[in-house]
Amino acid sequence: MAFEGLSDKLQGVFKGLKGKGSLTEADINAAMREVKLALLEADVNFKVVKEFVADVKEKALGEEVMKSLTPAQQVIKIVNDQLVELMGGASSKLTYSPKGFTVYMMVGLQGTGKTTTCGKLAKWLVKNGKKPMLCACDIYRPAAIDQLEVVGQSVDVPVFTMRDTKDPAKIAKAAIKEAEVKGYNVLIVDTAGRLQIDEELMEELKVLKKEIKPHEILLVVDALTGQDAVNAAEGFNEALGIDGVIMTKMDGDSRGGAALSTKKVTGRPIKFVGMGEKMDELDEFHPERMASRILGMGDMMSLIEKAQEDYDEEQAAKLEEKIKKNKFTLEDFLEQMGQIRNMGGIAKMLDMLPGVSGNKNVNIEQSEQDFKCFEAIIQSMTKAERDDPNLLNASRRKRIAAGSGQPVQKINQLVKRYEESRKMMKQMMNPKQAAKMSRMFGGFRGFQ
Repeated sequence: MAFEGLSDKLQGVFKGLKGKGSLTEADINAAMREVKLALLEADVNFKVVKEFVADVKEKALGEEVMKSLTPAQQVIKIVNDQLVELMGGASSKLTYSPKGFTVYMMVGLQGTGKTTTCGKLAKWLVKNGKKPMLCACDIYRPAAIDQLEVVGQSVDVPVFTMRDTKDPAKIAKAAIKEAEVKGYNVLIVDTAGRLQIDEELMEELKVLKKEIKPHEILLVVDALTGQDAVNAAEGFNEALGIDGVIMTKMDGDSRGGAALSTKKVTGRPIKFVGMGEKMDELDEFHPERMASRILGMGDMMSLIEKAQEDYDEEQAAKLEEKIKKNKFTLEDFLEQMGQIRNMGGIAKMLDMLPGVSGNKNVNIEQSEQDFKCFEAIIQSMTKAERDDPNLLNASRRKRIAAGSGQPVQKINQLVKRYEESRKMMKQMMNPKQAAKMSRMFGGFRGFQ
């Protein structure tokens, strides 16, 4: 989980502060030492850490904070605000050309996931009302063109190729003409990478930039490489002038040093983060939401947005009617579990919930296993049993256990959690709200 190690350590520091009725300068100095160590262990750039801690300490020692009734909360707020500022302050949106046709030039070293990210960005653009085309300008890496064609096919976006030329600028200019003629309004240019930054690579990219005049140059870096990603961003920006960073593999980076250092070191914002292998797992980067997650306060805005993306009015109306008539079945319960999977799974949902984010007492692995077990159990039932769990006597449960490969105790656990979800929705005052909330949490209660 992103920032897991840093989040644990910072929450430990603040827990110690909250236990004090008032804070002394010595308390703050001790806390800042722990914060400094936590950031360094998270692989944050040393100069960035030094400046960050100095800024927090200066503000935390202010008279207003020291005399407040809840000084610990004030310190936490200061750290939160500084984290947001460190990662860029406000979110930096992708911009489009005022001329109506936009060209994005994707650059980066080999192995960062650049070609896959081109496809993810294309899918994100389609979802946001654009009509993109991909362009294969990596003429060196074996099968790079084939890979982009596979990626394009997976997101249903066309790919422009010219296999008979070794001139990236010529390919890109031809792609721009074809895209405009065919009515596409965005061209994403996948460029060649190298194992490291070298003069030959930069010269080629400079020529390409001059010829196609991209509206934005987006650098793709791998979060798992830590400060190497920051150094790459600094190098590309100095030589080429990038407009933003897309950080891949953020879901696998428990430290987060690259995300915390990039903006401060390069002056260029992170615009997107890759949060999984699927083509729809590219998220806009919001500094304030990421800071909230780091401090264990969750990210309800992202959770709500994700729920709205998957929200189905017709399905919700049917569920509302079932709730009114008290006919919420095990099939409905199974459907809610499917909705949680569509939203990225329980692990990602938990990471967004206040009070649960970063909570070590939550057994995410066990929760995921429970989902799979419950699905197998429900699928082993007859339709009558799914519609009316009251039919599940001892002999039926024994038969279902044999069919699903699960113990009878697991069936009992499923029925109990189903009853909890059904009662929760029945207790909700507003049926429409119940329908919406059940789509988000219908199969979730009891898994924490």
